[in-house]
Amino acid sequence: MVLEDRSHAETLGVGKAIAVLTSGGDAQGMNAAVRAVVRVGIYTGAKVYFIHEGYQGLVDGGENIREATWESVSMMLQLGGTVIGSARCKDFRSREGRMTAALNLVKRRITNLCVIGGDGSLTGANDFRVEWGGLLADLQKQGKISAEEARGSSHLNIVGLVGSIDNDFCGTDMTIGTDSALHRIMEVVDSITTTAQSHQRTFVLEVMGRHCGYLALVTGLACGADWVFIPESPPPKNWEEIICQRLNESRLRGSRLNVIIVAEGAVDLEGKAITSEFIRNMVAKRLGFDTRVTVLGHVQRGGTPSAFDRILGSRMGVEAVMALLDATPDTPACVVSLSGNQAIRLPLMELVQMTKDVTKAMEEKRFNDAIKLRGRSFENNWDTYRLLSHHEIPSSKSNFTLAVMNVGAPAAGMNAAVRSAVRVGLTQGHKMIVIHDGFEGLANGVIEEFTWPQVSGWTGIGGANLGTKRVLPAKHMPEIVANISKFGINGLLIIGGFEAFLGALQVLDGRCQYEELCIPVMVIPATVSNNVPGSDFSIGADTALNAITSVNVEHLTEKMKTTVKRGLVLRNEKANEHYSTDFIYNLYSEEGQGIFDCRKNVLGHMQQGGSPSPFDRNFGTKLGAKAVQWFSTALKAAYRHGRIFANTPESVCLLGMRKRSVLVQPILELRNRIDLEHRLPRDQWWLRLRPILKVLAKYKVSVDISEQATLEHVRPQSGSAPADLS
Repeated sequence: MVLEDRSHAETLGVGKAIAVLTSGGDAQGMNAAVRAVVRVGIYTGAKVYFIHEGYQGLVDGGENIREATWESVSMMLQLGGTVIGSARCKDFRSREGRMTAALNLVKRRITNLCVIGGDGSLTGANDFRVEWGGLLADLQKQGKISAEEARGSSHLNIVGLVGSIDNDFCGTDMTIGTDSALHRIMEVVDSITTTAQSHQRTFVLEVMGRHCGYLALVTGLACGADWVFIPESPPPKNWEEIICQRLNESRLRGSRLNVIIVAEGAVDLEGKAITSEFIRNMVAKRLGFDTRVTVLGHVQRGGTPSAFDRILGSRMGVEAVMALLDATPDTPACVVSLSGNQAIRLPLMELVQMTKDVTKAMEEKRFNDAIKLRGRSFENNWDTYRLLSHHEIPSSKSNFTLAVMNVGAPAAGMNAAVRSAVRVGLTQGHKMIVIHDGFEGLANGVIEEFTWPQVSGWTGIGGANLGTKRVLPAKHMPEIVANISKFGINGLLIIGGFEAFLGALQVLDGRCQYEELCIPVMVIPATVSNNVPGSDFSIGADTALNAITSVNVEHLTEKMKTTVKRGLVLRNEKANEHYSTDFIYNLYSEEGQGIFDCRKNVLGHMQQGGSPSPFDRNFGTKLGAKAVQWFSTALKAAYRHGRIFANTPESVCLLGMRKRSVLVQPILELRNRIDLEHRLPRDQWWLRLRPILKVLAKYKVSVDISEQATLEHVRPQSGSAPADLS
């Protein structure tokens, strides 16, 4: 949804009724989705109903099915769980129970149902839709509904949103609740890390994932775990010897901490369960290490939703309403999924079948197929983990020297990218050097070689351990060129914000004067401002969003206990020179006397600090690994007559996420896409979220529905291409 054609959008739902329910296990972010369904549904002119207690409420009817109002979803966004309840329902599994559910919907003229839940809940919804006509025929025969009521409710439209902390449903990169669960896990990991280092301990951490290892895998990437056990890829037969050897080598290199992550469904090649207790006893017995077990359990479902889940739930809820109102009697039940940064619609039963295919592949010990069926996002995570954790440093060297530095303001996740780049570079046989304090450090020669242990524990550290400055290279080019030559730098990886982008441009421009600058250069966007062209996301932006959403939580919690409603005004620091934060605060304070109180909070640099979010740790780790893989190819291609010479525009690039893919893009092509005066990309995808924000906040705004998603297919269908689920 974007902007314009308001008259059409505001009448799209007139005469229609939508019901929303949550089913199965609860997940943080479900309330954001419910809120979006209700408010966008009302905006379009439709009636919207809550179905309390999931399918049980649908069968029981009565007060469990209530019309929703705009105010009834106030104060829901930041709450965990699901405020409309969820329950297991045996009654709905019987035809008699489904007939009663159909009767309850027909009597309220509800023909559009949004189901938020896991694969079982969504499969049940599709079965309900398929037999809808037969249920209505039986109800009419029994005299429970009239012929007119049957005609008015002749078909049922179903749209599903996947709410599951396990991320175990194929076809979407992230399910609602997964990111929040990762936040809970990383809070525990960060807490036990300090005590483990103090006492030289090994920690075995068990996370949820009976059939899917996503939480374990991403946790392993985000904390730099020594080993990860997941059901999709059992370890080799001699895994006990291998893991003990690796743990022992880690201690010999000076590491005081070892972390092993276990999914609750982890098995060996014979299908025998690998439990956290078994691993603890094995490590303690074989190595004599002080080894402890932490089983997280349902704490992973708790707490407030992360910023990512609030936005994800809201975006999916909006798209669900559009999909329901677009549907015809021939439209199959669909699921609103996330592919990269795009909301897409995929046929529900195709995704259910793919999810079943994963289970079948694991049962048949086709583990490579199981990982591929999980989707490109899961496969990329697995490949990155193996690259960082299961590769030895080769004895033969590439004879290439790759330098890594940070430029611009610090951003949480920078250290994860540096760690990943250094370690992957070492596994590729490169000499890895780091530059302290950005281009200024490069000019001053503040450069050192880094080894594997020197980046241990960096994933969870905020800021920039290498130091970072906004200094651009143009004024220091002679000194920079001299040190590139002195230290034999063959490739330069720049991790930073807008200054990193501008610095790379200046390096490119400097090639006409200095041949030493004809080396491969890559920029990884890392800034809380998220203002680097060529990437929808920058490392650090997610952490900053979570810092913002956590502000004043205690105050809001107290207000929620009363009937007092909340008003929130957010202001960008450069929004308007006259309407300052102080001006707005004074205005509201004066005008609100006796009606409401007013507070202000200037977040400032706290948005850059703190531990990186799971998203930023994972994003930084993957981008760092991908960047070095690009360098390995680019360096070989540029090697001529015993030296590196890269002078094409394609040899200075930016690595970023664009819509549904991570892309390598020449900096020169991005040059015309920037507003240099305001330090912004000319196209900012997130501005298209602003009308949605205003609709959800009950502003009178125009909304254009011309850019909504259309139904795609997961598998090739008569000449069509499969959806890109990267």
